[in-house]
Amino acid sequence: MKQFLVRRWFLLALACVLTIGFLFATQLQFLAGGETGRYARMAIVAGVLFLMSFPLGFGSFYESLRLPPALLATTVNYGLLPLVAWGLYFLVAPSIDQGLAIGILVAAATPSTLASAAVWTRRAGGNDTVALMVTVITNASCFIITPIWLFWMTGAEVQSLNMSSMIFKLLILVVLPMAFAQLLRRVGKVGSWASRQKTPMGVMAQWGVLSMIFLGSINAGAKIRESGVAASSLALDGAIMMATILGLHLAMLGVGHLLAYLLKMRRADRIAVGFSGSQKTLMVGLAIAVDDYSQFGLAVLPMVTFHVGQLLVDTVVADYLKRHEKPQDAG
Repeated sequence: MKQFLVRRWFLLALACVLTIGFLFATQLQFLAGGETGRYARMAIVAGVLFLMSFPLGFGSFYESLRLPPALLATTVNYGLLPLVAWGLYFLVAPSIDQGLAIGILVAAATPSTLASAAVWTRRAGGNDTVALMVTVITNASCFIITPIWLFWMTGAEVQSLNMSSMIFKLLILVVLPMAFAQLLRRVGKVGSWASRQKTPMGVMAQWGVLSMIFLGSINAGAKIRESGVAASSLALDGAIMMATILGLHLAMLGVGHLLAYLLKMRRADRIAVGFSGSQKTLMVGLAIAVDDYSQFGLAVLPMVTFHVGQLLVDTVVADYLKRHEKPQDAG
C-alpha cells in the first residue's frame, strides 16, 4: 500500500484538487479571482519552471541545433502536432463546449515537457540527450512560437487576445526562470548540488503544479455554474475531448517514431523523437489557459488531460519498447 501511494500520490492528489475545486468553486473563488489570484498564478508558474529546470544541465543551445533527431522532434512537437490539432478542432468544435475545444489548441501549442520526455525516453532505452535538447529548443522559443500558433488558431474566436502581452508573459514566466536556473548552476558547485536535489525539487514542483490546477479548477467550476450547462452534456463533451487528446498524443508518438525510421535514424534516437515530439508541458498550458482564455473556464481540462494521459500511456509504451529491446540496440 505504501509503495502504491508513493508511486501514485500525484494522480490521487490531482483527483482531490480537481474535485474540491469544482465542487466548492463558489466558496473558493476568492483564491483564484482578481489580482491576488493572478499574481499567485504567476509566482507559481515561475517557481515551478525554475524548480524543474534547476536540476537539469541543459548544456549548449547551439549544440542542440546540430542534432538532427532533436530538430525532427521539435518539428513534430511545434509544427505537425499543432497543425493536426487544428484540423481535429474543426471536427469536434461543433459538438463540444467551446472552452474544451479551444483548450485542445492551447495544449497543442505548448512546448515539450521539461523532464518527463527525457525520463520516459531513458526508461524505454532511448537517447535522453535528444529529448533534453528538444526541451531546450521548444521552451526557449515558446514565448514566440506558442503565441503565433494560438493567434493563428484562435484569433478569430477570441478577439480579446493580446499577442504582445502573451509574448512578454511567457518570456518572464518561462524563459527567464529557466535561464536564471541554468546561470545559477554555473556558480561554483551549485550545479552538482542541484543535480543531487532532483527528487525533492521535483516533488516541490509537482505541488506547485497541483496548486495551479487547483486554481484553474476553481475558475472552471465557477464558469460551469454561471453557464448552467447540464452535467450529462459536460460528461459527453469531456469524453470526446479526452478521446481527441489521447488520440492526438498517440498519433504523434507513432508518427515521430515512423519519420525517424524513414530517415534511417538509430533506434535510440527514434524513441527520443517519439516521446519528446508528442509530449507537452503542463505549466505553460495552464498559465495560458487560465489567464489568456479566462472566459473559457473549461480550457484548462484538455491540458490536464494531456498531462495525465501522457504519464499513463507513455509508461506502457516505454515498458513495451524496453521489453523488445535487442542486445545490439542497447549497445
